[in-house]
Amino acid sequence: MTFRASILTLYPAMFPGPLGLSLSGQALKRGDWACEATDIRDFATDKHRSVDDTPAGGGAGMVLRADVLGRAIDHVSPPEDVRPRLLMSPRGIRLTQNRARELADEGGVVIVCGRFEGTDERVIEARGLEEVSIGDYVLSGGEVAALALLDSIVRLLPGVMGNAESGTHESFENSLLEHPHYTRPSEWEGRTIPDVLTSGNHAKIETWRRSRSVELTRDRRPDLLENRNNESTDT
Repeated sequence: MTFRASILTLYPAMFPGPLGLSLSGQALKRGDWACEATDIRDFATDKHRSVDDTPAGGGAGMVLRADVLGRAIDHVSPPEDVRPRLLMSPRGIRLTQNRARELADEGGVVIVCGRFEGTDERVIEARGLEEVSIGDYVLSGGEVAALALLDSIVRLLPGVMGNAESGTHESFENSLLEHPHYTRPSEWEGRTIPDVLTSGNHAKIETWRRSRSVELTRDRRPDLLENRNNESTDT
């Protein structure tokens, strides 16, 4: 079954963007996934194709209107559509590898790219939008975030990555950062490959990789280890 991504945006030309290249682009051509970008302005009703208005109660910026966005969502995702409806937003729940895997199993997603100061809360509630953030920073709009989200999902779809193990031996799997990697030449600028990696002893190699993953995670992302320990305690 083709994974179908419907994106609602003010800049549909941004899609598929970089996702039309490399492995995700090849998968797109094969039909492993589909990318449908729809212009929110197509659902405005005035001659200026207005999609935003001033915030109720005053304040800076503009707010994406509920009526316009509601019509756009209903067009691409009618009531019988069971795909998750996501809103890229800095106030959303942080995207994780586990969530990306869950979304990859959904058969598709509907993604709303936020713009302006924010989105009218009523459409978020009425259309059941799940707010998603890719980090603790603010972008000019949700398009770049949506591309990052889609990339994290598409690469996990069956057949997209050449080696199925690539998706399980990488950062954030099992709440660990990925171990260091090396390749030829065996010596470069006086630096050599760790002996264990050329020993041919796969058990020792796996132990070394696991140990280095834990060390890197403890040094750079101790929060991941804390979450991992909490999950172990819960089970």
